[in-house]
Amino acid sequence: MKFQSILALFPAIIASASAAPTERDVGPDPSQVTFETISYAGTGCPAGSVSNIASADRTVLTSIFDRFVAAVGPAIPVTSNRKNCQMSLRIHYPGGFQFSIFSADYRGFAQLDPGVEGLQKSTYYFSGEIPQDSLQTTFTGPLSQDYLLHDELQQTSLIWSPCGQEGLLNINAQVRLDKEPSAKANAAGQLTVDSVDLKVRVIYGIQWRKCL
Repeated sequence: MKFQSILALFPAIIASASAAPTERDVGPDPSQVTFETISYAGTGCPAGSVSNIASADRTVLTSIFDRFVAAVGPAIPVTSNRKNCQMSLRIHYPGGFQFSIFSADYRGFAQLDPGVEGLQKSTYYFSGEIPQDSLQTTFTGPLSQDYLLHDELQQTSLIWSPCGQEGLLNINAQVRLDKEPSAKANAAGQLTVDSVDLKVRVIYGIQWRKCL
């Protein structure tokens, strides 16, 4: 059964706008930007189940997931109703710049019986920094369809990597299913971070700005 997760949980980093609407294309030379470390941990992304593709200009990073699926139903363990993935991304880039994720595209498939509700939520923050942002989407059964969702963080609430050092960007994503009191005993559902090729593809937008 194909099931897709609600937002595209892992990253394509498309981007380039600056904090000020009048400033564009202020990012560093793409040849000087590299993704130094990409690590994953969690029930939704066990070792060997995630792959990444970076665009030539280093503005887009796509993560593809094989096993990011939450499920409920007869004979399905209770612990399968929630899956999470903690991703840590270290980007090496020249001094004098900051970056931030400002949008996220999620592709997937949701199949929910009546009385079953799904939630996809992603929280973004930099290690050692207090500010964080969260995006979430809910699905309510009955439902059986592919989805493509796009969310953007508000310009005023963007989190930025610290100036003077390379920040470690953390993305904590989860998909969860719950059965409402009205749901039948045998009600089932499945929610995954998934793509058309039965893998989950998550795309995140990234923007740059010069240090303030």
